[in-house]
Amino acid sequence: MSDKPTAARQAFGAVAPKLAELSDEVLFGDVWERPQLSKRDRSLVTCAALIALGKVEQMSFHFPLAIRNGVTHDELVEMTTHLAFYAGWPSAMSAVTKLKELFPTSTE
Repeated sequence: MSDKPTAARQAFGAVAPKLAELSDEVLFGDVWERPQLSKRDRSLVTCAALIALGKVEQMSFHFPLAIRNGVTHDELVEMTTHLAFYAGWPSAMSAVTKLKELFPTSTE
């Protein structure tokens, strides 16, 4: 394990050091690096799962990460609209609220 403070270690490493280590080494060090899906595609899948499961708190990390990985704001909005019919209206509305909070100038 590297001594460089990662986002996981900074966010929750003091409370759950093993979970931070697993996040760094397994989730982001292995799973997110597999070549079968691009990071852009992984971001789309992850954001869709978060919307479907109503995991609003995790959207604060993954929506901006999706943008950095090449997903456009319009694609996030369209995905959310599409998921309203498959994951439920309340889940989509929660995601739209988070999008508006994270990207206030993009949604007006």
